[in-house]
Amino acid sequence: MILRDKPGILALLFAVRGSVLPVIAPQLVFVALFSAAIVAIDRHLLTLPHIQAAPLAVLGVALSLFLGFRNNAAYDRWWEARRLWGGLLADARSVAREAELFLPDPQDRRRLLTAMRAFLNQHRCALRGLPPDEPARRDAPAEPTPDATLDAMGALLADALRAGRMDGFGARTLSTRLSTIALAQAGCERIKLTPLPYVYSLLIFRTSWLYCLLLPFALLDPTGWLTPLFAVIVAYTFFGLAEVTEELAHPFGLTANALPLDAICRTAEISLAPHLGEAAPPPLMPVDYRLD
Repeated sequence: MILRDKPGILALLFAVRGSVLPVIAPQLVFVALFSAAIVAIDRHLLTLPHIQAAPLAVLGVALSLFLGFRNNAAYDRWWEARRLWGGLLADARSVAREAELFLPDPQDRRRLLTAMRAFLNQHRCALRGLPPDEPARRDAPAEPTPDATLDAMGALLADALRAGRMDGFGARTLSTRLSTIALAQAGCERIKLTPLPYVYSLLIFRTSWLYCLLLPFALLDPTGWLTPLFAVIVAYTFFGLAEVTEELAHPFGLTANALPLDAICRTAEISLAPHLGEAAPPPLMPVDYRLD
């Protein structure tokens, strides 16, 4: 995630960190070269069709509607993912407080909280499609997967209840908390495993290219040799918005605009550290305005 205050006009114009420009640069170069070739052919080889701007205006409005709809759908996914991880962070803090109330045995509390810490890191790795890293393996009570860790937490509570180290009300409270955590986990998995319908991407991809390739024919008369410039500006708008939508539609990815899951997990570790009698690790800070 990119974190920075609104930059000045020059920094805003030339900012690359967090921009989709490097990704869509090949498309922009192709549109510029194609437009220049169209102008050169029309001026020096043969007269090409000069189409009216009205049909392209109608097509541009339709394309804008498609892009706006897809952008809204992608942002809804990104924001829901952020809310789910905010809920997981709140649940981690609540587990720590509830464990202080209902688990008098320090060893039980420590096992529960270290498992909670491991679960968040394992869930982060699973959503990003990465193998478990050191934080995910360090406190794993069983196989380093989020499902196995949640099962181990539930087994710990059941064992404490049967052994009389926790009363029924505490067991119910903490088991309800685990259910809330599992629900947030399932919500994140739903977002990851259910992408936006492919037909939207295909329609926008085809329509954007069709518009950008037809645009030079409408600009031959009014803009002349400036046609490549205006065609690239339009292409940047459409291809850029399509790429932004693609990044937002995958909130758990590794792009600059994905959610900062590492930083959220570190915040949870900071919150849990006092309950574990450990020194809190430092918070993760943005590097070149990017927070992972």
